[in-house]
Amino acid sequence: MLSSAAIHKTGKATIDAANLESMIGQDIGVSDWAVIDQDKIDAFADVTFDPYFIHVDPARAKTETQFGGTIAHGFLTLSMLSAMAYDALPDIKGRTVGMNYGFDRVRFLSPVPSGSRIRGRFKIADVQRKPGQVVVKYGVTVEIEGKDKPALAADWLTIAFL
Repeated sequence: MLSSAAIHKTGKATIDAANLESMIGQDIGVSDWAVIDQDKIDAFADVTFDPYFIHVDPARAKTETQFGGTIAHGFLTLSMLSAMAYDALPDIKGRTVGMNYGFDRVRFLSPVPSGSRIRGRFKIADVQRKPGQVVVKYGVTVEIEGKDKPALAADWLTIAFL
């Protein structure tokens, strides 16, 4: 985790882009908990045209699945990484803009039952420099409160334009 010396006056931690390589393998941040309730699941189903009953029909999911009720779409859990990153990751000093670059690996390890709380745990897994930019690979795990097994594990690539 970052030291308190890395926190600037707005309260958001910062990392000097020149120091990123020295942080490979280090935990870099943990987000706050986020509730994944049925309203979020239903909204995601609507926007993605994915109304599969295990997500949107609590009565049927309770009687016809091993989950005991509805579960979040795996892609809903994955999409929460952006909000978790805003919450947990420090700013990169000198970055003018940042963007998603993709994933090297994504695994959905456990279902997220409706009403669960999840959070993201990030570490810097790799850093690749390119002219005017740096690609940072974050090893990220999404934890489910009260569960031993995480919801997902991923290697997430972002680009910071400097």
